Amino acid sequence: MGYRVAIVGATGLVGQELIKILELRKFPFDSISLFATDRAAGKKTFVIHKEIEVKEITPESFRDIDIAFFAAGTDVSRHFSPMAVQSGAVVIDNSAAFRMLATVPLVVPEVNAEDIKEHRGIIANPSCATIPLVVALYPLHKVNPIKRIIATAHHSVSGIGSPAIDELTEQSKQILSGQTAVPHILPHQIAFNLLPEVDVFLDNGYTKEEWQLVEETKKVMHAEDIAISATCVRVPVFISHSEAIHVEFSRPMTPDEAEYVLAQAPGIKILDDPNVSLYPQPWSAAGTDEVFVGRIRQDTSHPNGLVLWVVADNLRKGAALNAVQIAEEMIKREWLQPGRETK
Repeated sequence: MGYRVAIVGATGLVGQELIKILELRKFPFDSISLFATDRAAGKKTFVIHKEIEVKEITPESFRDIDIAFFAAGTDVSRHFSPMAVQSGAVVIDNSAAFRMLATVPLVVPEVNAEDIKEHRGIIANPSCATIPLVVALYPLHKVNPIKRIIATAHHSVSGIGSPAIDELTEQSKQILSGQTAVPHILPHQIAFNLLPEVDVFLDNGYTKEEWQLVEETKKVMHAEDIAISATCVRVPVFISHSEAIHVEFSRPMTPDEAEYVLAQAPGIKILDDPNVSLYPQPWSAAGTDEVFVGRIRQDTSHPNGLVLWVVADNLRKGAALNAVQIAEEMIKREWLQPGRETK
């Protein structure tokens, strides 16, 4: 018997990636139901060569669902996730709605899969910047505890959604043809530009995305004592987030030692040969599942420090793939059985 799966936000970028990944990884589902808000309801999409209509989400949508993947934004998750849980489904949520609640596990399977079993119906996906950072740093932290992290995250426009991709495309055409680019989705022109503003600004001067990266990293790694500071920058890249990470360890660690540890770690691929200009790039990372690490070098500002360059597809490992891996982990460990009775 397979699992009865639902995807909420099935027409969005992450929802579409969820469908692709479930197909590619041969996820054991018996049925799949696709949902969206009223604006996207009625559209049709293909799942394993079968056309399925996307239905409008309602409180009754989850009566025969085992696993509900939510990829429709914070407001939708807050409203409908408790209803899904009440109906008997396990929710894997990609929004920020529940990430920092003490009762909700925040999970990256390569780091803290054991936390899954503590769920009370909802499991949260970290942000698309937190996930690659912890995948890259946790293996190092296990052998040489991290004391401090300084991260600069370069966010692609797909993190906002299809309208931002369209805006970058249109603005690039306008500027290259000598016209003036007018922003609609982002606060300023994004084509040929950088915006150090990802999400809203908080009273402490950080943006919400920067503060999320700080707090989520501590929660996922179970390391409240790590000092973390982050800067998040929107860049004119369609897909993949990139991060320049400065790490201070408890004791010195050479780049070769770090590379050896990372080469053994799950979900990581090393690309690091400056002699032939080999290093991770967002263009080549797009459409892949790994977290790519390169430019591993000594931090000249601290004897216990290293610097890394980390890149990952924000729609896949940064969102959809991580959610599917959470579900796969539950199935592998027999923490979820298919066809449970509807409440």
